[in-house]
Amino acid sequence: MIPRYSRPEMVAIWSPETKFKIWYEIEAHACEAMANLGVIPRENADAVWKAKDVEFDVARIDEIEAVTKHDVIAFLTHLAEHVGSEEARFVHQGMTSSDVLDTCLNVQLVRAADILLDGMDKVLAALKKRALEHKNTVRVGRSHGIHAEPTTMGLTFARFYAEMDRNKNRLEKARWEVATGAISGAVGTFANIDPAVEEHVCEQLGLRPEPISTQVIPRDRHAMFFATLGVIASSIENVAVEIRHMQRTEVLEGAEFFSMGQKGSSAMPHKKNPVLTENLTGLARLVRMAVIPAMENVALWHERDISHSSVERGIGPDATITLDFALHRLAGVVDKMLVFPENMLDNMNKFPGLVMSQRVLLALTQAGVSREDAYSMVQRNALKVWEERVDFRELLLADADVVAALGEEAINEKFDMGYHTKHVDTIFKRVFGE
Repeated sequence: MIPRYSRPEMVAIWSPETKFKIWYEIEAHACEAMANLGVIPRENADAVWKAKDVEFDVARIDEIEAVTKHDVIAFLTHLAEHVGSEEARFVHQGMTSSDVLDTCLNVQLVRAADILLDGMDKVLAALKKRALEHKNTVRVGRSHGIHAEPTTMGLTFARFYAEMDRNKNRLEKARWEVATGAISGAVGTFANIDPAVEEHVCEQLGLRPEPISTQVIPRDRHAMFFATLGVIASSIENVAVEIRHMQRTEVLEGAEFFSMGQKGSSAMPHKKNPVLTENLTGLARLVRMAVIPAMENVALWHERDISHSSVERGIGPDATITLDFALHRLAGVVDKMLVFPENMLDNMNKFPGLVMSQRVLLALTQAGVSREDAYSMVQRNALKVWEERVDFRELLLADADVVAALGEEAINEKFDMGYHTKHVDTIFKRVFGE
């Protein structure tokens, strides 16, 4: 990913230096396990650890690979340059390249997931704070983009919190799903290496042994991981689109924070644009771009091919780095965003009282009017509000049929805003447990 949308903590996981360090640890722990089993001499296993503080020369490994055309062999050749050719002769014994590549990839994905989970915690904290702050801030709910019935801004934030909390749970499961390693040799049969070696390496790296590998770790695990990232990205976009709508000039119920010295347009000095949330929508598309290729990686030929390899070299860094950046950006947007309660009420009252139409409809049916007649009575008055911007309650009070069925006092009672917010506490307890 380009630096503009990258955070150094996540970028570091995918650097060549980190990759080669993990490769080294896999090989060293494997040698240690083989020495414990008496398969290789202890002194040779100990010699490999002489390189534990080495910063592997990426340029040198690339130079070797230019000749060998094989990245793992190039690394092993470079490792022998540090350890000594004789001392390193048992390195990689009984192993295949995928043992190193796949186990390393899963270590990287687990570390990436940990950073993403931290980012999700920041988003959740921001959403919870704003939900509690605006628990009873009334705004109009919309369906099809049209005024529906009253809700609260706190419920909007709480809804997004619940969605992100589900996503956190999904990511924790995806992290567990992908946290396996394989040191099982060619075609995964352990013919030339003891399963105890795999168990030792995985334990040292914080992984579980893959129950059955076919030289490669099954890619349904990775498909699940990237699919989860795609769902999280879609939820980020869900929040972003709502904020973008709120910032529209005609709505202006909320807005991104506009800092001192910030400029909205090169041409129009008055502009305040929702650039951060628009950016989040774009970043979500990039993350989702990894999902289909990850699923297509599941079907490999027989015990293995490497059609998945080039895909994962791209989507591994790109999807995790992009999502990490997006989560931190979203947390900042939510934490700092401006909310305009007065505009929320003004918007609701653009068509005075209209959002109470269902209450009146239900009251009429409860008073003995058929649903068809009740609907007709309410709608004929509601349409006048749409067309003439007159007060809905006044129209109802002037409608002889409605007054005859309900009476003036009952009509007035149906315009109590508290009716729509009476269960906010119940919903908040369900979401936040408090």
